[in-house]
Amino acid sequence: MSRAGLGDSTNCSLRRATLLATYHRLMISRADVEHVAALARLGLTDAELDRMVVELNRILEAIAVLQEVDTSSVGPTAQVIPLENVMREDVTRDGIDREAALANAPLREGPHLRVPVVLEEGR
Repeated sequence: MSRAGLGDSTNCSLRRATLLATYHRLMISRADVEHVAALARLGLTDAELDRMVVELNRILEAIAVLQEVDTSSVGPTAQVIPLENVMREDVTRDGIDREAALANAPLREGPHLRVPVVLEEGR
């Protein structure tokens, strides 16, 4: 291996260590997880909190590794695959008749569907 190859490898390792150190400072603490869980009104046990801290920090470590990828030759994209309209033509057709629509209704009142009272207003 040439000296240039060694230099590149060392430079890459140094960049990775710097990125990991940066992300290490930004790692998610147990207090952060507790705060977000409280905001989301999640009742997490101590074991779940500990597991979430580990899992979220692993995600941040993976992102730190992805930061190393050289994307200078990749243009900005909003979609990875081309968009394609897959909707069918809008064709009118006859609807279902009232009796067929109400055939399986649990409560009927004449030609209408009856539902249980939801709001007490207007009773």
